[in-house]
Amino acid sequence: MTEVAQEVGKFDLVLERIVDIPPALVWAAWTTPAHLLEWFTPAPWKTVDCEIDLRPGGIFRTVMRSPEGVDHNNVGCYLEVIPGQRLVFTDALGPGFRPTGNSFMTAIVTFEAHETGTKYKAVVLHKNAEDMQKHMEMGFHQGWGAALEQLVDHMKKLN
Repeated sequence: MTEVAQEVGKFDLVLERIVDIPPALVWAAWTTPAHLLEWFTPAPWKTVDCEIDLRPGGIFRTVMRSPEGVDHNNVGCYLEVIPGQRLVFTDALGPGFRPTGNSFMTAIVTFEAHETGTKYKAVVLHKNAEDMQKHMEMGFHQGWGAALEQLVDHMKKLN
């Protein structure tokens, strides 16, 4: 994998990599619950449940389990779905665009064909500097990077 990690904009974090699997496999990993359960949360954490309604306003829910066995339910909705190319989701809104009151981030994940596989880019927008700093301290680059490596490994096993 080739990696470029950078911060852009005032409250944005970015992870960009070239991965050696085609965009269709990256898309399938992000949009198929059975696949997402296998890679979405960086080990030793696990994703133990997932619900996807792949349309604007549709639910995007994951349950992440800590190594100590504590479950964290994350509910949001898709804002934009461009098949095979782009997903935008947020926790600021739940299914049907209903406000959640628990806004932490909005993510824009894009997949572009590249000569060696896929140019993968995740941009995570935060509402303020504190949320962005918290996400950095939680290990944004390491965590999202490790999850992407798990995604690639998982999809290669299936291919």
